[in-house]
Amino acid sequence: MTDTETEQPELGYEQARDQLVEVVRELEAGGLSLEQSLALWEKGERLAKLCERHLEGARERIEAALASVEDNGDDENRDS
Repeated sequence: MTDTETEQPELGYEQARDQLVEVVRELEAGGLSLEQSLALWEKGERLAKLCERHLEGARERIEAALASVEDNGDDENRDS
């Protein structure tokens, strides 16, 4: 894996999550130099932040959808 894989702006949640899982596996397997371990750790941090951004975006969309449903329900109750 290369760092450019994590820098792709179009990297989706599932792709980022899968790459993060692979980074964790490599770190847990050990046998890496300190420099390699640090580079993988940094990559993992970037991937984790990307996953968090995706999840936050999904959370915001769900909250907006729920608010819209609640607003529509309130409008219907007022019309009755």
